[in-house]
Amino acid sequence: MALGIGIVGLPNVGKSTLFNALSSAGAQAANYPFCTIEPNVGVVPVPDERLDQLSALVKPQKTIPTSLEFVDIAGLVRGASKGEGLGNQFLANIRQVDAVLHVLRCFEDPNVTHVEGGIDPKRDRDIVDTELCLKDLETVDKRRERAQRNAKAGGKAGDEAKAELALLDKVKAGLDAGITVRAQKLTSDEHKQLRELFLLTDKPVLYVANIGESQLGKEDTDPHVVAVRELAKAEGAEMVALAAGIEAEIQQLPPEERPGFLASVGLSEPGLHKVVRAGYRMLGLQTFFTVGEQECRAWTFHRGAKAPEAAGVIHSDFERGFIKAEVFDWKDLIRLGSEAAVRERGLLRIEGKEYVVRDGDCMHFRFNV
Repeated sequence: MALGIGIVGLPNVGKSTLFNALSSAGAQAANYPFCTIEPNVGVVPVPDERLDQLSALVKPQKTIPTSLEFVDIAGLVRGASKGEGLGNQFLANIRQVDAVLHVLRCFEDPNVTHVEGGIDPKRDRDIVDTELCLKDLETVDKRRERAQRNAKAGGKAGDEAKAELALLDKVKAGLDAGITVRAQKLTSDEHKQLRELFLLTDKPVLYVANIGESQLGKEDTDPHVVAVRELAKAEGAEMVALAAGIEAEIQQLPPEERPGFLASVGLSEPGLHKVVRAGYRMLGLQTFFTVGEQECRAWTFHRGAKAPEAAGVIHSDFERGFIKAEVFDWKDLIRLGSEAAVRERGLLRIEGKEYVVRDGDCMHFRFNV
């Protein structure tokens, strides 16, 4: 399941530094706008202590975590939707992602210029949202032209075009007022109808408050971080505060040295773990496991998926020929020490096509094609 999160923000807010930390891909980071010319893409494993425990118990030949894809684009500026800076080129790069990670600068540093002259995360959020709304407005206007032509036709096709035109008019009015599509209180059916337009402001958003080392431990009271938390709460969005520069340093250290470094700066775990987990939740994702001597693996599925759909994550043949699933809870396996013991205690269940998969299920699928 290739699920992507696009990283957006103004220049010099720490987007590429955060991307470097997330993916260890070495994306360029420098103190001038448009340093990132082409989009960088990194596949980031989702940290999961359950998989670590399962692997430690079973000792398989391979352990494979599930992952998310992060796409880093150049910083947006005022007028990006009209081609300012490197404009449209970058907005196009995030059309296909499933969600947006919006980095907001909360750190003071006289050596790193701010394109707007000072630290104000709410203003910065509004600038980027405005540019994304303007780009969406352009997309909606183009689609409206087609819908207007089709609405002149008779019969079912004409009726469908008229219904589409009514929805587009509604969305256009909101965008004209600077209201993102996700904030327009559309119905789930209306969101589905808009899906093929890949509207930028219809994507769920995760806010990252990028702080400096001196702000670590003060996230609850720092005025800039509090401002980000409040705007996220107002949207019903996820929010994470972290120091991207510190996170990038952590990734450069050998694994055995990282716990000591984390402790020295007052952290119990990398902030990146919180970002990835928040992104996972934002997308409505959960994890099931396949466990065996050859491989312990985490698999991503959408919350509410039934057993055949989860089987299809592994291979389409599993879904097409699904018969039943053997299911047990990962905690039972850890507690009892082996799958044989789980079976002996009667804790392994046989589930059919209507079974709704739970987060943390261990599963074996029976299929025939």
